[in-house]
Amino acid sequence: MAVSDNVQRIRDEVSETCLRAGRDPGGVRLMAVSKFHEWPLIEEAAAAGIRLFGESRVQEAARKFTGFRERCPDAELHLIGSLQRNKVKAAAGLFDCIESIDRIELVRELGRITQDSGAGPLPVLFELNAGEESKSGFRDEDALCAGVEAAMEFDSLLPYGLMTMAPFTGDEKPVREAFRKLVRAQARLRRMFPEYCWDCLSMGMSGDFKIAIEEGSTLVRIGTAIFGDRQ
Repeated sequence: MAVSDNVQRIRDEVSETCLRAGRDPGGVRLMAVSKFHEWPLIEEAAAAGIRLFGESRVQEAARKFTGFRERCPDAELHLIGSLQRNKVKAAAGLFDCIESIDRIELVRELGRITQDSGAGPLPVLFELNAGEESKSGFRDEDALCAGVEAAMEFDSLLPYGLMTMAPFTGDEKPVREAFRKLVRAQARLRRMFPEYCWDCLSMGMSGDFKIAIEEGSTLVRIGTAIFGDRQ
């Protein structure tokens, strides 16, 4: 099936899920996760109306998205993968948002580099670990709050939401709990840091985005269901 057909199918499923959950379909953004896929497929997604793309590796994204602004001036590119310290400067200059802020050391390094560059505030999402040791992310709400406090030291960072990855399992219960954990963290951050907007909840991928929408996701990250298997 063509990328454009996949995009339309996912849009329809997002809308249907929102309506069943009593939500406005306009409240959920669709990200095309383009990691491991080359520009021709990305261009197809853009032609189908996708304006938000996600990449997990800085070097790969830099190679593929050279000239991206000229091709799609109204599109956004988000980093959704783990960010190593030696790639922070490159990431800050390439991405419109870093979704994978997962440790205080990264907050401080990103804050220092963006502060020194004098660029406008860089939007960031804080990643909360869903409970799996193999996954990245702040381990609990207290650690998450400490990360936000570190970000407050830098005017060059703009916290505006949270991200998580649910366990990869066919059991719906732990998947829902992972998403509910993020919603609870959002509520706490709104109480503790009302000066920021915490509306963005980036949760849900190809296999679980419908559950994520039911639990409150405002941004779903879809790769395989749009582009097919990794190349």
